[in-house]
Amino acid sequence: MEYSLSPADLSAIWLTLKLATVVTFILLLIGTPIAWWLARTGSRWRGAAGALVALPIVLPPTVIGFYLLLAMGPNGLIGQLTQSLGVGLLPFTFAGLVIASVFYSLPFVVQPLQNAFESIPERVLETAATLRASKPDTFFSVVLPLAKRGFISAAVLGFAHTVGEFGIVLMIGGNIPEQTRVVSVQIYDHVEAMEYAAAHGLSAGMLAFSFAVLLLLYTFNPTGKRK
Repeated sequence: MEYSLSPADLSAIWLTLKLATVVTFILLLIGTPIAWWLARTGSRWRGAAGALVALPIVLPPTVIGFYLLLAMGPNGLIGQLTQSLGVGLLPFTFAGLVIASVFYSLPFVVQPLQNAFESIPERVLETAATLRASKPDTFFSVVLPLAKRGFISAAVLGFAHTVGEFGIVLMIGGNIPEQTRVVSVQIYDHVEAMEYAAAHGLSAGMLAFSFAVLLLLYTFNPTGKRK
């Protein structure tokens, strides 16, 4: 049975891509210093910080969504702050989806970056220091090129994980057309309405996208490669 994407489907796809792009950009900005600190610090709090970052991997998304909903609600810390700034409440808005997605996808960006930073030999950094390179110069001229594969993995995984979110976006964003209804929620709506052809069309697209992402990741960043 042939199926063509409806305007609602196209809107959900556009919103999903927009959300994943914004979230990935933010995650790379905040995830890079976190990953660098975790990779280089000798602090006794390193283990606790690493566990905190990795929590979304083991916690159900509904748990994270629930606590974020409380925090961003009218009586929550974030909610009171946004109201005092005149922004209003974030639940059931695109901005709320972005914040929730950043929390939920954080470990999928931080961990590849941390692994990449940890794989950089200490002697390379020592050589840069011997040549009197400043810390920012060392990071941008030495660390970033050596950690390029880690950044590619982090960006791909962060983007793909955001695209595939369901539970947390449904709790924080609800199901508002053209505002918070992403692809995963649109598929859920099709199934509830017994529109299986439409659900199959979007689900097949998500399956193809997920396979393409993993193929890209394993082709250009093979874990077992040896020089």
